[in-house]
Amino acid sequence: MVDVGLGACWWDLVERRAAITPDRLMLADERGREVSFAGFRDQAEAVAAGLVGFGVEAGMTVSWQLPTVMESVVLMAALSRLDVVQNPIIPILRHAEVDHIVGQLGADLVVTPGVWRGFDFAAMNRDIADTHGAATLIVDHTLAGPGDLALPMGDPAVLPPPALGGGEAARWVYYSSGTTAAPKGARHSDLTAMAGSNGFVENMGLDADDVFPVPVPCTHIAGICVTTAQLRVGFRVLLIEIFDPERSPFMMAEHEATVVGSAPPFFHAYLAAQQAHGPEPLFPRLRMGLSGGAPSPPELHFEVKHQLGGAGIVSGWGLTEFPIATMASPIDSDDVIAHTAGHPSRDVLVRVVDPGGSDLPPGAEGELRIKGPQMLLGYVDAALDADAFDELGYFRTGDLGTLDEDGNVRITGRIKDIIIRNAENISATAVENVLYLHPDIADVAVVGIPDPRTGERCCAAIVLAPGAGPLTLSAIADHCRAHGLASQRIPERIDMFETLPRNAMGKLLKQDIRSEVVQRSTTETDRPRAQQQMRP
Repeated sequence: MVDVGLGACWWDLVERRAAITPDRLMLADERGREVSFAGFRDQAEAVAAGLVGFGVEAGMTVSWQLPTVMESVVLMAALSRLDVVQNPIIPILRHAEVDHIVGQLGADLVVTPGVWRGFDFAAMNRDIADTHGAATLIVDHTLAGPGDLALPMGDPAVLPPPALGGGEAARWVYYSSGTTAAPKGARHSDLTAMAGSNGFVENMGLDADDVFPVPVPCTHIAGICVTTAQLRVGFRVLLIEIFDPERSPFMMAEHEATVVGSAPPFFHAYLAAQQAHGPEPLFPRLRMGLSGGAPSPPELHFEVKHQLGGAGIVSGWGLTEFPIATMASPIDSDDVIAHTAGHPSRDVLVRVVDPGGSDLPPGAEGELRIKGPQMLLGYVDAALDADAFDELGYFRTGDLGTLDEDGNVRITGRIKDIIIRNAENISATAVENVLYLHPDIADVAVVGIPDPRTGERCCAAIVLAPGAGPLTLSAIADHCRAHGLASQRIPERIDMFETLPRNAMGKLLKQDIRSEVVQRSTTETDRPRAQQQMRP
């Protein structure tokens, strides 16, 4: 199916896709609800009219915090139809972060679920909205019938003509997760948000025959990129409200998924489901896995390719400030797919610089800086902009990586995720990739904790694979040496975890892991270092 392109604004894209393939199925969710592209447009207009009756009008700011259900995507389109500034908020954020966001934006309306996953979002968001003088709209999707939406509806005849221009204006605000500091709000226009879809459509090659389950928050900036991509080429999305490692893979299989994602815990669930399913392919139409929320170890790519089929795990790289900056292609070589985040999306420029800001040659590691059509307009707090961009207008990502001769980007870590031991930098990512190769390790995070002698100690937080026996520090050291890891990079401490904390996109919460390891270590100061290795 032909890519219809980006258009003048996001609502323009909604209307053009509805006109081209009106009856084609667009969305399905876990509650058995489905909608076509024309039905989606019609629902969005009816909801827009309902919101007008609720007092919403062009120029207002609406913050909304909903799970990945039909109401979320329809609301996103309805707000676009009304030409408001919308602020999707990921569901893991709680009072402190949401209060900061709503207050900083001066939101006019806060849209919230009721009680979801045992947490009373309505009570929290009503309290926050009252504090800042905003209205509250409760959207309890759990009460909606099979053919219903838990959103206000109205007569689209009351709507003004759609504003099909103004794609350059700030209309989307996405906030970082705020795990180590106050969340930062990135301002995007329709054009910058839509440009993030280039990696999906042009690099990955998604097309009308694809079925793309979304098991992560659609309020993440990847949500608008996925929806834009499907409006461009017409594929189908399955919305996964709550990812269940045992149940969700089979639901995805029932919908004939061609793409599955998005981080190591998800892929381990797919592999376990395939093993439980038996010798026949669980995903017979699978074209590829997608990793974008968190880096996947190279070995996991080969496991997925050999056991699930398709091209393995195709990775991309981006930020809230700059979505889908790079993306690999399923037709790339295994070496590119397994070890890189692919090549830049259309019109994206990448620099690799040393600490002084000078450009480095291909293959040299440095900070990755990027410029392109999906770059944020600026932060909500404009005081942050001065440090966000360099003198050439490139965004300072804070990520470390390399750019090879063929233009492929390899992410090697974060500037702040470097362990400094005896004045030498150790990449946590490089050590994690080696540890992932150990058959007894299901998940791992490497962090640095203070050490009075060396500055920092390299510590591995480990989740054992099912059925694995005890794992010793000496066994870890032998494994690392066998895979060529330099002695100074070998972990000096291991800590056992039942699970490692991750955010909704699958990224490890390193600060939480580090805090837990530090707390454990402070209770063990009287033990010899060689014994400081395992603690469930």
